[in-house]
Amino acid sequence: MPAKATRDAFGEALASLGDRFPDIVAMDADLAKSTKSEIFAKKFPQRFFEFGIAEANMIGTAAGLALAGKIPFACSFACFISSRFDQIRISVAYSQANVRLVGSHAGIAIGEDGYSQQGLEDLALIRSLPGMTIIQPADDLETAGAVEYLCTHKGPAYLRTTRQKVERVNGQGYRFQVGKPVELRPVGKDAVIFCSGGEVFYSLKAAQSLEQEGLDVGVINVHTIKPLDAGAIVLAASRTRAVATAEDHQIIGGLGSAVAEALAEAGLNRRLLRIGIKDQFGESGSPEELLAKHKMDAAGIAEQLRALLR
Repeated sequence: MPAKATRDAFGEALASLGDRFPDIVAMDADLAKSTKSEIFAKKFPQRFFEFGIAEANMIGTAAGLALAGKIPFACSFACFISSRFDQIRISVAYSQANVRLVGSHAGIAIGEDGYSQQGLEDLALIRSLPGMTIIQPADDLETAGAVEYLCTHKGPAYLRTTRQKVERVNGQGYRFQVGKPVELRPVGKDAVIFCSGGEVFYSLKAAQSLEQEGLDVGVINVHTIKPLDAGAIVLAASRTRAVATAEDHQIIGGLGSAVAEALAEAGLNRRLLRIGIKDQFGESGSPEELLAKHKMDAAGIAEQLRALLR
């Protein structure tokens, strides 16, 4: 199966679900071609709303439509969604409106567009809001399942998608279950990597390469970052001697912080390596160059884990 960006999988899934869920409406802020909400717009033009460069208005309107019984998917780049934090905080989260915020172009792997377009703090901001569900799928199958789930989910939610194509990590017939981490590689005696989104495939490749060196490393895909299944995280971590997290986001406030909190609250003492952007701003470069620089590609993940374990 060819690699596919999860933004493409989102657009295709939303359009395919439009007939089944007539209350779905899609909204965008001058980026429908990039977020792929345009796929829904072409099929259901009367249920698509273009707001221009006005994410605050879009989010406020989405809340109103949700409270009126619709199922709004409000789309923009992850950095532009999260920069309208006040509207999300009051209109969506405080109102517990059934709004589905969709943040595309997440992380440094969007490449040359640079920091102004890279969502690197969105998870930290949105995770802080009570009642928010946060889903970051790793491939096209997971994205399609997440979108279908969000059509019936009660409460506000944030779906984080990639610009870059990602390899499929789940098998055919995969069924998405919100809040349930997926063990893609059995927890090893040496380490386990909790990963999400575009970093899942690289984590698998890193674990495979470390196996050739005699290191036993498991990989668990944490597609639901909030609510986090803390019990599953702690159980897996208790079966190994070191823990790593991998995400295309700041290591502060995202998956790494969520896992650290779960381990600390359970009183489980394990060495912890957080792989991601280490308290820095993003920059322009090819996705491959940026992931390599920040040691977030397969080679970089393997290098950091090797140093931790040895």
